[in-house]
Amino acid sequence: MSDKHYSWDDYIDLNERLVHAVAKSGWQFDSILCLSRGGMRPGDFFSRVYDMPLAILATSSYREAKGTVQSDLDIADCITGVSDLKGKVLLVDDMVDSGKTIREVIAHLKTRYPAITEIRVAVLWYKAHSVLKPDWYVEYLADNPWIHQPFECYDALGADKLIERVEAKHPELKA
Repeated sequence: MSDKHYSWDDYIDLNERLVHAVAKSGWQFDSILCLSRGGMRPGDFFSRVYDMPLAILATSSYREAKGTVQSDLDIADCITGVSDLKGKVLLVDDMVDSGKTIREVIAHLKTRYPAITEIRVAVLWYKAHSVLKPDWYVEYLADNPWIHQPFECYDALGADKLIERVEAKHPELKA
């Protein structure tokens, strides 16, 4: 498995292309639901372009080995950003890796919110080994690389190191 790195410009372009693909399809949805954390940025693009609230569902499965090993999926009991989900839902995440998370979330949503009539999935990256094919994706990754997103430079940085970094660039901020 190789690694693939994305700059901020690449990342913005991917998000714009994803919104473009859904918009060009003509599919009309009633709600936008993103999975945190990975789907929050793509979900924000959809929310702003469509001028709709962004619902957020917290899920977690990559907790082991500093977030590189998938374990059991935790799905939050509450969805923030909306009072209820119904009708057609656009489910947004950054990628389908194994596809297991999205598949379990869809089953969870259909059980928990019976007023949902349809769920379609939009992601930036679709990996070949996934058990689920999203409705929209920007890049198909045949070799299943590990993705490095531009904001990961903040992972485990800590407040002290961030203060140091910012004050090195902006000495006027030192107290």
